[in-house]
Formats: sequence, C-alpha cells, structure tokens
Amino acid sequence: MFTPEFHIGSTFVTILVWITIGLLLIPHHIFTKLGAVLLLGLFIHVTMNNGIFHMLDYGFYVAIIGVLLVGNTRFEKIGFPFLYLGTGLSLCWVAVEKWVYPTMSLDIVVNHHVPTFGFAPAAFIVMAAFIEFIVGYLLVVGILNRVLGFVVTVIFIMTTMLFGMTEIIGHFMIHIVLIIFIIEGVSFYNPPIKMHNTRIDQFIFVFLNFIFVLSAFVLIYYRFA
Repeated sequence: MFTPEFHIGSTFVTILVWITIGLLLIPHHIFTKLGAVLLLGLFIHVTMNNGIFHMLDYGFYVAIIGVLLVGNTRFEKIGFPFLYLGTGLSLCWVAVEKWVYPTMSLDIVVNHHVPTFGFAPAAFIVMAAFIEFIVGYLLVVGILNRVLGFVVTVIFIMTTMLFGMTEIIGHFMIHIVLIIFIIEGVSFYNPPIKMHNTRIDQFIFVFLNFIFVLSAFVLIYYRFA
C-alpha cells in the first residue's frame, strides 16, 4: 500500500484496497469522497503499524486525501494550498532524515554507484539533503513552483534509471503531484510569500521562516523521532 515497502497483511485490507480503487475510479464527487475516506483509513492503518514519524515521509498522501475530500465543496479552494504544504513538508522531512541517519543514504550511494560529481559520498549526501530541504521549503512558501516541479520531476526520472521499477512505483504518486504543479503553478491562490508586497519584506519573510522551519524540523527529529 502507498509504497512498495508497505505490504498488505490481510485479506480484509486487500478487499478495502480494491474497494477504494473502485470508488476512486467512478467520476462522481460522492464516490471520490467515499474512496478518500477509505484511503485515509488505510493510511491510518499503515501509520499505526509503522509509526507516525516514518509516515511523515509520505505526508503528501494526506494532502492528496484532503484535496479529494474538499472537492466540490465550499472548502475546495484550500485543497491546492494544502497539496503544496503536504508535498513540501514531506520533502523537508525526508531531507532531515538524511542528516540524522546519513548511513542509510550512504549505503545507497555506495552500493548503487550514484555519481557524486567528485565529492566524498558523505559530503554529497549532506549537500543533496540541503537542496532537497530547500526545494520542499520553496514549495511551501510559493517560490518557483513550476520550475521546482519540473526540476524535481527530472531528478526522479534520473533516479529511476538507477533503482528501476521499485523507484517508479514508489515515486509514481508524487510524480503526478509534481505534474499538477507544473501545469497549475500557484493556480488560484496567493502563496504565503505574496502576503508581503515589497522585495525586501519577501526576502526577510523567506529567510526568517527558513531558519524557523529548519530549526523546528531538526529539533523534532532529534527530540522525538
């Protein structure tokens, strides 16, 4: 479920998964909402088995469920900002994971011969995680949304060449989200950075909030995760 690492453990869950798929395939908002409710239940089930901090890697699924639930309602306009928020924060959380537990990523880089462009593998992981964190943060605050969606899509396509079908399946849903970002941009809502009118105010907003978000994520990871 959701990614290749989460295996279905019972027949009942298998039935729920197929019912969810069937409901989401019916092009009517009532069935979509029912499917989203079941999808939320399945996500909670996986979270209970794997822990909330591990599932924060896949927080964009919660955002997708939220978008499906608010469709064709008076709250529909909050769906797209929520999708940006969930996807961006997921990328930030995964990036911090590379700083706190670098050995996991180091094994991947070494065993799959990932090109490090002349950098030591350990230093490359730190830099890659920093870039990933910045990308997630910029998606949240609303800067270069289409460009970031395109860049991350290209990066995921390149990693697919290294890791094969597992990578395709694992990143398929986030590929869809990024394609939506490329098509829609910021769509019909004003991103957080637009709360400030002048360039100086926007610069200060981005800088100070970056420090806050970075500190908060590192603190949460070291203190609780």
